[in-house]
Order: sequence, then structure tokens, then C-alpha cells
Amino acid sequence: MTRVLVVEDEPPLVRALEINLKARRYEVHTAPDGAHALRLAATHPPDVVLLGLGLPVMDGINVIKELRGWSRASILVVSARRTSDEKVAALDAGADDFITKPFSMDELLARLRAAARRTETASASRDSAVIETKDFTLDLLAKKARRQGRDVRLTPTEWHLVEVLVRHSGRVVGRQQLLQEVWGPSYSTQTNYLRVYMAQLRRKLEADPAHPRHFFTAPGMGYRFEA
Repeated sequence: MTRVLVVEDEPPLVRALEINLKARRYEVHTAPDGAHALRLAATHPPDVVLLGLGLPVMDGINVIKELRGWSRASILVVSARRTSDEKVAALDAGADDFITKPFSMDELLARLRAAARRTETASASRDSAVIETKDFTLDLLAKKARRQGRDVRLTPTEWHLVEVLVRHSGRVVGRQQLLQEVWGPSYSTQTNYLRVYMAQLRRKLEADPAHPRHFFTAPGMGYRFEA
């Protein structure tokens, strides 16, 4: 079931969206502001976010930027703002599509289906990869790791961390991005989590954990994966 997060501060619109989406068998969560939306996205990761821009406390553009740091969801902006500059700003921040109020429910549902398909396609392409190194093999779809001909058990959190690093293979992933994407926004300063989990990954997968050849530390910055 596709999970949709509706982030909007107009109760009548939220109610209309909730009724229509649930009638079409979407799982729906709602948030009246950006802070609440980020917490929900961390605890119940959505497939698609329907996002208003004129939100209280945190503007919708900032919500997009925060989500794009760690969420894989497609973001469909729903806004009364009509200028091209505002649309460009939302798209540049990381939104996938923009629909202007007032809109027909049929059009919004068509845009939503397209956004959900993009999420599914991106997820399938990420998760179908088999990563082979000299020391171990990772099957991201089957969630299986093998080293020296033997299965290696990785916890769900370890798998999530591996997936993020593999997705950015060859590039340094910042500590804050890793923490937000794997553990959620409220853990963005808990760098000790990363040290512990990276040590566990090296112990389980590297031939010589003290001298890693695949999971590297970029001092003061983050971590990098090399196949």
C-alpha cells in the first residue's frame, strides 16, 4: 500500500485529501506544519509527500531541503503560489512536481500516481544491485551479505547504513546526512552512533577491520564506500 504524507495547514483541504486518498486505498498520514511532518517522515517513511509551501514555523522550501537530506520519497508540492520563481525554487530544492491550487482531484490523483511510480522505480533500481568486492558480496534486494563463502548477518540498521553508502559509492557522505537518513532528524548530532555501527560493519565485512579497503572514514566529514 502506497503511503502518503499530507503536509498542509488548511483543515478543509486536508480532510478532502484524506477522504479521497483513503477511498483509493492509500495509507495517509497528515501534518499541519513542517516540524511535525519531519517527525512523521522519520517514523513512518512515506512514498509520496503532498506538501504545501505556506506552512507555519518552517516554510515548505525548507521542509523539502530537510527531507531531501535523508528521505527517498517523491515530493509533490501543492500550493496557491503561481509565479515561476516560486515553482523553480521548489523544484531546485528537490521537489519532483508542482500543482497549483485550485486543482481538480483527478489531476492531483494522476500526479500522485506518477510520483508513486517514480518512487517505486527508483527503489527497485537501488535495491536490485548486487555489489561484489574482493572481500564480500552484498545483495541489496535479498538483504544478503557473504564473505569468504559464508553468510554474514547484518542488522536492519546496518543494512540501511550500507545502502546509503553504496548509493553514494565513491563519494563522502556527511555524518549529518547519514544520521538523518538512517536514524532520523532527531539523531543528527549523535556521531557516536556512526562510530559504533561503522566499526561493526568493518568487523563483519572487511578482511582487516583496522585497515579497511571498502568503508573509509573522511576525518571531520563523514564516510565513503569503495567497491
